[in-house]
Amino acid sequence: MFHLQATKKESRGNDRGYTLIEILIAVTIFSLGILAVAGMQVAAMSANYRASRSTSLIVNAQDKLEELIALPYDDPWLQAAGNPPGSDTNGNTHQETTSEGYTISWHVIDDDPVPNAKRVTVTVTGQGGTTQVVSIKSL
Repeated sequence: MFHLQATKKESRGNDRGYTLIEILIAVTIFSLGILAVAGMQVAAMSANYRASRSTSLIVNAQDKLEELIALPYDDPWLQAAGNPPGSDTNGNTHQETTSEGYTISWHVIDDDPVPNAKRVTVTVTGQGGTTQVVSIKSL
């Protein structure tokens, strides 16, 4: 009547789980990956800042250059000699400061590169950078 049922222990050879060393190795590899991503993030943020600064400098320079080129040929702001508004003591370089803290200066040379032409060089300095743009205004 009574049947004795033999109990059999199941082998757990394949179901042991992870050892502490395996977990430590996995965490170390994961940590190295996270550190690499963090380093790339810092580099990307730095590159974005430099690009933003360069863009601001070139936009300010282009704006001033377009403003100057749109003036009549004999406008006082385009005079290479004399003492036009905002010029230095030699009358060659004009300068102004923007509300963002950029210093914009421009230098005008008459009859360069050809007669009846003015070479206008605009330089913008600020936030640790400098940029320069050049254009020719003809008569």
